[in-house]
Amino acid sequence: MTDRAVHRRRRALYLFFFLNGIAMSSWVTRTPDIRDQLDVSTGQMGLVLFGLSVGSMTGILCSGRFVSRFGTRPVTALATLFVVVSVLVVGAGSALGSAPLVTAGLCVFGVGVGSGEVAINVDGADVERITGTTVLPTLHGCFSLGTVIGALAGMAATAAAFPAHWHLLAVAAVTAAIFVYAIGAVPAGTGVRAAAPASDSPRPAGPQVWKDRRLLMIGAIVLAMALAEGAANDWLPLLMVDGHGLDAAVGSLVYVGFAAAMTLGRFGGTFFLNRYSRATVVRASAVSGAVGLCLVIFSDNTVVAAAAVLFWGLGASLGFPVALSAAGDSGPDETARVGLVATIGYIAFLVGPPTLGFLGDHYGLRPAMVVVLAFVATAVLAAPAAGTRVSRRAGDDAALPAELAVERPGQRTEG
Repeated sequence: MTDRAVHRRRRALYLFFFLNGIAMSSWVTRTPDIRDQLDVSTGQMGLVLFGLSVGSMTGILCSGRFVSRFGTRPVTALATLFVVVSVLVVGAGSALGSAPLVTAGLCVFGVGVGSGEVAINVDGADVERITGTTVLPTLHGCFSLGTVIGALAGMAATAAAFPAHWHLLAVAAVTAAIFVYAIGAVPAGTGVRAAAPASDSPRPAGPQVWKDRRLLMIGAIVLAMALAEGAANDWLPLLMVDGHGLDAAVGSLVYVGFAAAMTLGRFGGTFFLNRYSRATVVRASAVSGAVGLCLVIFSDNTVVAAAAVLFWGLGASLGFPVALSAAGDSGPDETARVGLVATIGYIAFLVGPPTLGFLGDHYGLRPAMVVVLAFVATAVLAAPAAGTRVSRRAGDDAALPAELAVERPGQRTEG
């Protein structure tokens, strides 16, 4: 690919991450309003959110096979269309006060985000291979930037008592416009895996990655950090409202702070990854997340708890993209490896919402977050699995074609 084509492709990936962030935070910030319109309890809201988890898991399990067969572009396109439709369905369910309709909409949303997750991360990993520079943290930073902008809009809409269904309709329109603009820059064929001769390889190559112990440890990191991020996305506004006595608008503002910290951590992540090993960065991220969670759970001071959300967001910011980058760089069959690790991560989204909702109903949301804290603590121990690769600094033959780039210690050469 030419430099111009790579630049357009990277910009398109930025936009796809960005629109997913806007769509996610738009309904998250309206969760208290939607819960009130549905007239459900915290535990019942956990079951509504379970629709998102089921959809996410379905999408993530199917995406790897579809990417291997058709490439990232058609999977990304279909996934984004699902996101647009799902936002409309959630808005309609909110307007009608129908919990089943909102659950169905969140399920479709999960399918869209889950199936698109593997596709755009495989594309991002391919851009890293072509350019020799760190890309995935910045791409995920665009997701977080989208959550900040979407959360600010949601907070303003909540404060103005603007109906959630009209708000979500506007979000769907913006998402559709971004999709139409960006999809043309994504090349065809990325991620397609050639079929192995039947006589030589009776089994597909993909499932063999389950035997890689290091890859499973990377998956454990993703599981913990995805749970930390997902718990905030699903429950943070309600946690601040029900657990710390804030009103809905201020609870949304705290979520904005979390999203802003995620954005800062991801955009600043390249700086640290160029200077420290991935294991060091993952370990520091997990420690920051654990400190933030501790203060949110155990502090009765609302100002301290709200400020601690910043540590939570910074801690959760790099674990997921850095682990995905490590997975793609850990051996052959990049699509299967990224797909496996993403699948393990989405287990957090599958079991997290109903589990935290059930515990929140019985013990309160603050004690329920102790489960998240325990998982984040394990990521500190699993951090060495992320590897020691330090990214190529800007200018270090980054402009060379992939076939002429100098191989660095610990860097995989693509065949």
